[in-house]
Amino acid sequence: MNNEDVMILAIETSCDETAAAVVKNGREVCSNIISSQIDLHTIYGGVVPEIASRKHIEKIDQVTREALKEAGVTLKDITAIAVTYGPGLVGALLVGVSFAKAVAFAAGLPLIGVHHIEGHISANYIENKDLEPPFICLVVSGGHSHLVVVKDYGEYEILGRTRDDAAGEAFDKVARSIGFGYPGGPKIDKAAKEGDPEAIRFPRAKVADSVYDFSFSGLKSAVLNYLNSCEMKGESINQADVAASFQKAVVDVLVEHSMHAVEEYGLKKFAIAGGVASNSSLRAALLKECKERGIEFYHPSPILCTDNAAMIGAAGYYEYCKGIRHGFDLNAHPNLRLGERA
Repeated sequence: MNNEDVMILAIETSCDETAAAVVKNGREVCSNIISSQIDLHTIYGGVVPEIASRKHIEKIDQVTREALKEAGVTLKDITAIAVTYGPGLVGALLVGVSFAKAVAFAAGLPLIGVHHIEGHISANYIENKDLEPPFICLVVSGGHSHLVVVKDYGEYEILGRTRDDAAGEAFDKVARSIGFGYPGGPKIDKAAKEGDPEAIRFPRAKVADSVYDFSFSGLKSAVLNYLNSCEMKGESINQADVAASFQKAVVDVLVEHSMHAVEEYGLKKFAIAGGVASNSSLRAALLKECKERGIEFYHPSPILCTDNAAMIGAAGYYEYCKGIRHGFDLNAHPNLRLGERA
């Protein structure tokens, strides 16, 4: 290891994954350990915050030790500790923030609080070594839907966000109503491959006063109304057709807004991030549209789309290089907006 290398130990506990990673110079992942709680929450049909927090407490020391071991380093080799401090579930965030503060204090290392959405965007730097700002990024996950101009590292202009349900949240709720269970995104994606996306015409929501904002609650209600109507009439429901038609309605809106932004801002680089960014239909549609326009399309591997600590390490590196440091009074901020610093 070169003495000039910046080694970030990163911690992520914003929802239901307990994760730790070691990232070198912002783009090289030395380790990326994720302990998922999906099986625990599946029986409840979604994440139970109290259960998530308790499981983080059980796992966080273990995954951190494993991350250091897999990277072949000790805390003496680490330059700084990065941790997600918002947005997310407050109890879950507090576990990660408290642990990171304790480690930073004990080891005498700088502490850097990282914005969760900024982490998702930064996952693209790991996957695509040549990617540098400026570019446009669509962040779509269970809790967030953002269309962002990445002006520079850590500098963002939010063009649009969801007014109600996030895209991933809509996927989960619709999956539950169809009978697929939790987590909904991968199950709808799989079922949609067997269905006809033109079978049912679901609405594509427009937000009157903002060309870039999203709204998925009306679409979710339309699917529920369709299912209830079929049930009342005694008609059979083709789950694959419902999944494919719903997915197309979401993808059409995400792609339309994204390409509108690309054309208006004249940027030739476009990236996606977040859990829904691993959706095969969304990737294929964006790749096609970008190719037709001569735009470079960037996307992380599926493992870097879901919540992980490597992306927090990447974002933390650029914060470290800019001189961002947090004190031991750093707190969890469950509603932290992108671009805000607490």
